[in-house]
Amino acid sequence: MPVVLESAKVMSKGQVTIPKDIREKMKINEGDQVVFVYDNEKVVMMNAAIYAMKLMQEVMNGEAEKQGINEENVNKIIREVR
Repeated sequence: MPVVLESAKVMSKGQVTIPKDIREKMKINEGDQVVFVYDNEKVVMMNAAIYAMKLMQEVMNGEAEKQGINEENVNKIIREVR
């Protein structure tokens, strides 16, 4: 079972202050967006930029191979660009 690091009180408008230690661990700064993912009776909060990157990686997984692009091809393109 995960360790609860911090807790926070929900205010009248549903607002919660994310504890400083958690913000630092999640690399959340003023103005950043967060996402709340609800899954089977639990909620996971993530930095929205990191969540978007993970979604993109899932969508793109295997696409290079489908196009015939492998690591050798990528290295060749990088050498040509440099």
